[in-house]
Amino acid sequence: MCGIVGYVGQRAAQSVLVDGLRTLEYRGYDSAGLAIVDGDQMQVAKAQGKLSRLTALLDETPLPGNVGIGHTRWATHGVPSDANAHPHSDPTGDFVVVHNGIIENYLALKEHFVELGHDFGSDTDTEVLAYVIAEEYDGDLKNAVRKAMARATGAYALVAMTAKEPGRIVAARMISPLIVGLGSDETFLASDIPAVLPYTNNILVVEDGEIVDVTADGANIETLDGTPVERDPFVVDWDPGRAEKNGYDHFMLKEIYEQPDVIEQTIGGRISSDGSVELDGVDWGEDFAVNLEKIWI
Repeated sequence: MCGIVGYVGQRAAQSVLVDGLRTLEYRGYDSAGLAIVDGDQMQVAKAQGKLSRLTALLDETPLPGNVGIGHTRWATHGVPSDANAHPHSDPTGDFVVVHNGIIENYLALKEHFVELGHDFGSDTDTEVLAYVIAEEYDGDLKNAVRKAMARATGAYALVAMTAKEPGRIVAARMISPLIVGLGSDETFLASDIPAVLPYTNNILVVEDGEIVDVTADGANIETLDGTPVERDPFVVDWDPGRAEKNGYDHFMLKEIYEQPDVIEQTIGGRISSDGSVELDGVDWGEDFAVNLEKIWI
């Protein structure tokens, strides 16, 4: 599973994001990357391979700024490569997105932009999301994310940022996990609680179908139709070892009890509300079944 981190505050975002990604390495990944806004400039660094490859790039060319997002990727659409690593941007480079999960209708969305003459730099569904958000942008990133979610189908969590609105990150959840960490004049985002515990233990969980608007002053959560959500944070009192195991006594228990969520995240984006199964991206032509050589269950 991929890992997500985000930060808005007074600290150097690069160190916060790298520390968070390092905490999430246990989830498995094939590439890693960061995007940080400095003033009105969007900066991106990413690399295939271990996190150490990314940190080597950052040692050579640090990314200044106090607002940023980071990601460790486990390939779904597109092979492991520098180009397919997150974050991904729109053609202008003003909008960046990281995301966990699968956008089932990304090929249809992508075709729209190909017809407009755009060339994509990766094979990922995530890059398509960046294009959609940029197209929907009307001066408010939250509205653009909401409209993009209305066009996308699947099971995912996404985090978006734009140089046009420095000091702000907007994230959303559709099945894949997403949490917010509340600090003093700083706010954190992550796909898992341990990534933020070195900085805060005040946690908000973003639920399915919700959008969270994050600034250094805190986080505002809404449903997809714009209804405000009032939710009190809870305090996590795990020690570092327990945090790494997500609160369980040992890793075996963690893996056992996480199985329902893992299955839901894996198949959730492929099952519609009426119970029918949708497998976008599969060519169901006449020869499909004839050419099957093996079926794994």
